[in-house]
Amino acid sequence: MSDKRIGRFGQIKIYVGKCFRSFIYEKGWISLLTTVIVAVILSWVIGDNTFKTFEDTRSGAFAMICGCIWTGLFNSIQSICRERQIIKREHRTGLHLSSYITAHMIYEFVLCVAESIILTVIFALFRNFPDNGVLFGWTAFEIFISFTLVIFCADTLGILISCIVKTQNAAMIVMPFVLIFQLVMAGMMFKIPSEAEYVKELTISKWGLNAVCSTSDVTKLPTSREFAMQAEGNNTQIPLTQAELKAMEEYKADYKATAKNLGNCWGVLAGYSMVYGFLGTLFLKLVDKDKR
Repeated sequence: MSDKRIGRFGQIKIYVGKCFRSFIYEKGWISLLTTVIVAVILSWVIGDNTFKTFEDTRSGAFAMICGCIWTGLFNSIQSICRERQIIKREHRTGLHLSSYITAHMIYEFVLCVAESIILTVIFALFRNFPDNGVLFGWTAFEIFISFTLVIFCADTLGILISCIVKTQNAAMIVMPFVLIFQLVMAGMMFKIPSEAEYVKELTISKWGLNAVCSTSDVTKLPTSREFAMQAEGNNTQIPLTQAELKAMEEYKADYKATAKNLGNCWGVLAGYSMVYGFLGTLFLKLVDKDKR
């Protein structure tokens, strides 16, 4: 496949084509079916008050983001290591590893967009998105962009892992630990110790959750207690408890419904994606040192 006379862009074109042919001939559509199943299950189990109350919106958004991360990792975590011997042989005959990784990232981005469309449509069918977005005035479109960036960021993280490990079995062993890290260190399910707060900034889940909550203007939503009393016809102003006030204040900056905050979340996710792709290329250069 490789030829020293073919430039980097020529190799990108060749390997992008190879990825799409593999999608067709190796039944890659199954991954889209898996995305449908994940979206339906998540839509079914998240609270009915998602996008209606502060607590349910946070937990529902977190479940959506975790589904996106799982989808992205599942896309790519075996994609490089399963071809390691082929890569090693073709690298010696002129393959530019940066072109190879770029081709995979282009293909994976297209796949991520398709998966994001599926997730957004199914979530919209089960749960009513808020009417007004932060940037475009259309919340569903903003959530679609957030989903795309989260899935792609997780996908490129999967590519990085696949560049580091040498076997498909090793990749699947690592995957659960990566997912657990994203769940635990996002600061949603557990309180992160102050000395480990910086770790939260490195998670995909934190920035994805912030993006969806920003779009949803979650800090303006009533608490579950307020919503329940309003549903009973009691419109009396209800003072917030200390715990509710603390939660609102703690996340006020992270979930601020402004174009700047949402754009920052998107920028971080896009930046992490590029960093993961770059690091993947560096680690893949070690393929020539394989003893097998």
